[in-house]
Amino acid sequence: MEQRDRILRQEGYTFPGKTYTEVVLEPAYNEAKTQLLKPMMMINKAHLIMLTEQGLMSAKDGEMLGKALRELDMEEIRNSRYSGQVEDLFFQVERELIQAAGDCAGNLHIGRSRNDMCITMFRLALREKVQKTLGSMLFLKEQLLEFSGKHADTLMIGYTHTQQAQPTTLGHYMLAVVDSVSRDVERFRQAYEQCNHSPMGAAAFTTSGFKLNRKRMAELLSFDGVVENSYDAIAGADYIAEVMTTAQITAISLGRFVQDLLLWSMQEFSLLKVADPYVQISSIMPQKRNPVSLEHIRSLLSTCVGNTQTVLTMIHNTPFGDIVDTEDDMQPYAWRSLDLLDQLCRLLGCVIGTAEVNKKVLRERAEASFATITELADTLVRTDVPSFRKAHEITSLVVSEALALGMGAQEITLNLVNKAAEKVIGRSLKLDEEGLRQSLDPNHFVRVRSLPGGPNIDEVRRMITERLERHTGHQGWLKLITEKTENAYRQLDSILAD
Repeated sequence: MEQRDRILRQEGYTFPGKTYTEVVLEPAYNEAKTQLLKPMMMINKAHLIMLTEQGLMSAKDGEMLGKALRELDMEEIRNSRYSGQVEDLFFQVERELIQAAGDCAGNLHIGRSRNDMCITMFRLALREKVQKTLGSMLFLKEQLLEFSGKHADTLMIGYTHTQQAQPTTLGHYMLAVVDSVSRDVERFRQAYEQCNHSPMGAAAFTTSGFKLNRKRMAELLSFDGVVENSYDAIAGADYIAEVMTTAQITAISLGRFVQDLLLWSMQEFSLLKVADPYVQISSIMPQKRNPVSLEHIRSLLSTCVGNTQTVLTMIHNTPFGDIVDTEDDMQPYAWRSLDLLDQLCRLLGCVIGTAEVNKKVLRERAEASFATITELADTLVRTDVPSFRKAHEITSLVVSEALALGMGAQEITLNLVNKAAEKVIGRSLKLDEEGLRQSLDPNHFVRVRSLPGGPNIDEVRRMITERLERHTGHQGWLKLITEKTENAYRQLDSILAD
């Protein structure tokens, strides 16, 4: 009992306890007033309109309460500190409305609960952040597409297992990144559509005996529809899990791309030069030009992945119902992950859009490498070698012998190839000098790979044109949904003013 009394003397004898306030209530209040005040007010206005239309609140009370809602000092609330006089932001706003409009403000809670209201606020906040993130992703994609167009014919070596593999073009590589980002955009689009449904009217989880209009609430809040099953409306957390999974995939994919950019920025690669605004110097080494913007992007993308994983972990193995694990404690990690992804996409787009490429070094490296040897094997099959496996064996011997003699790919002779052929198939080849030189030319290698999706310049340009059309479609969709939600905010005030 002595220990209990000692703790209570320190913590207080009534709600809220000092440590409970410090650990839970005050941080939740601060997050809510920053992230949820706008969605909360939107719900309050929409609910008032619906109640009045349904005859559940008199026109006189609706007018008085509408005036109080419109005149509520939002900036004062945002600057307020948690006092402990009320439990959370919801009750703080309700108290101020009652002070402004009288007892009729208490009827604003007819047919609703903090349960359906909170989940709706979370969905409204999430969809706004998804819209913002998508805008930055489309900016990044636009920079990548422009970069691809500039370097559709920029010859380079492609790598597999971190080793020189085959010639390609920088434009071809970048288009692969474009397509990866495009899939991320599509995943966000689908996740957005799942998120953009209204739980309002579910109340605690069983709906209400009042004649509410759930569809009207969804319409006023610019949702695409209603989460029909009222228990699902409160219990379901897959709306946020889907957004977080998509953000996680996006961050992981971009991190892999950024790792390549960092390698390419090394003097040993000499491929990429990051522009001065995104480079820092060494405090001791005067020659250093550190592309740390890319390092920060890579590091913070990992932070983004961590935040999304925190959300998914907090949902895991929780009861399928109203539970704080999926609410106030978890939501900030989702907001931070999307805010961070938004910022990093914008920064990466700026770095890509201003970077310089060393075309000369890339071309010389491609011409000096053995990356074209696959085409020599293909050429042998086209001429007179009975199978690709035999052609592969011949060219493998050619490479081994050339390396032993200290020869580069362009120095390979017809005599060397014929000696290898005699060992494998017992005779010389029909291949002539012109055919040999052509098969070892990286430009030829790229040119003949004109199948759909290949690095041939005409094929790359075709893909760019197609991707630009798709990009325009994504931009149009984002503009449409953004304008729709922004108009909904304005329309609520307009209806209340009338």
